[in-house]
Amino acid sequence: MTTTSTAPVGSTGPAVAGERARAAAAAAAAVLPATEPLTALEPQPATDAVTAAFAGAAVAELVDGSGRIAVLVGRELVDALAGSPLGGLDLAAAVQPALDAAATALGGAAQAGRSAPLDLVLGDLGAPLTAVPLAGSSIAAALLVPDRLLAPPATATDPAATPGFAALPEPGPAPAAPTAPATADPTPKPARSGLGIEMLHGVEMEVTVELGRTRMPVRDLLALAPGTVLELDRAAGSAADLLVNGRLIARGEVVVVDEDFGLRVTEILDESVG
Repeated sequence: MTTTSTAPVGSTGPAVAGERARAAAAAAAAVLPATEPLTALEPQPATDAVTAAFAGAAVAELVDGSGRIAVLVGRELVDALAGSPLGGLDLAAAVQPALDAAATALGGAAQAGRSAPLDLVLGDLGAPLTAVPLAGSSIAAALLVPDRLLAPPATATDPAATPGFAALPEPGPAPAAPTAPATADPTPKPARSGLGIEMLHGVEMEVTVELGRTRMPVRDLLALAPGTVLELDRAAGSAADLLVNGRLIARGEVVVVDEDFGLRVTEILDESVG
């Protein structure tokens, strides 16, 4: 089906679509890892110039299959994830709360996100797309939403009349949205030294407690049945391992807290262990 811009559209159509896009972006900004509060700026058509201004992207399919949304992030967050003391962290997992918040604001729900090459994001989501930059003192991220997910759909825009992302104007007088600080060049700035780890303080991590391991042939695995006892490679009373995203960081004693298992940390391991 081909969409054209010649069909009559009510004057409130594009405005409502823009507000929906901006509301979704504001919801994402509230939970996106950042060193400063982010504000959703004016929506604009997504182009190659938009994706080229960022360093990483995460894409999520909506649960109802109606489309995909994406969050683009700058170099600061990408470097912070790569240089985490816990090892390289997954970009998609770090921005999943932002994808979930944006999808909820659009009236849907997002599946688990995945990292995507920047040069393939536009084709992955399907044109036409709306981009909403997220900025603090400079542009730090952006939300991409297919126009078909915005109701009523935004009217088509002449690409020749669309300013490049690097020439993004200051935010307009949208209600309840503070004006972004003026900058001579709104292109995303390099990461500020020493602040990267602060961006990760709110990122959720998968924590696992491991009692021990063993190895066994396939024939024994196939013979497992209720009541089978497996001998682990750890003596009774030995400390259990605490792993974060598969990386060993501590050991401790298994305890019971209100009828649930818990771990009392007794040793923090340095980076050379694991």
